[in-house]
Amino acid sequence: MSDSIIVKIKKLTSPSLALPTYATASSAGADLCANLQEQLIVNPGENVKIPTGLAIELPSQEVVALVFARSGLASRHGMGLTNGVGVIDSDYRGEIQVLMHNSGSEPVIINSGDRIAQMVFMPVFHALFEEVAELQETVRGSGGFGSTGV
Repeated sequence: MSDSIIVKIKKLTSPSLALPTYATASSAGADLCANLQEQLIVNPGENVKIPTGLAIELPSQEVVALVFARSGLASRHGMGLTNGVGVIDSDYRGEIQVLMHNSGSEPVIINSGDRIAQMVFMPVFHALFEEVAELQETVRGSGGFGSTGV
């Protein structure tokens, strides 16, 4: 990839913690790993908060780190993020923790070092809200939730 940013990262627990890594040269997300004292069993229907042992400093307020589920965990085990997407604001300096939900039918075992989520860095735009009486018309209009077909 041609565009890169510097993200400062701090290991909060063990110096041997794995830093986030990109699985391939074309991966959009860097994998985050669990940092656990002992094996964690996530039962069906259960929500858990999994620590990573890492904190980051983003380069500016124009960058956000977004935490997404890993597709393999979701497809094989029904593990997704409780909050859909985690948002790490540029002024947050605490530990990155991943909120996960087991929507599968079997318990899932998470071990320390397991890749549990992926982190993507995106630009941020702050909107200036302008109140208007009317919005510009479009072909779609107010049609939503399946209005454009399957």
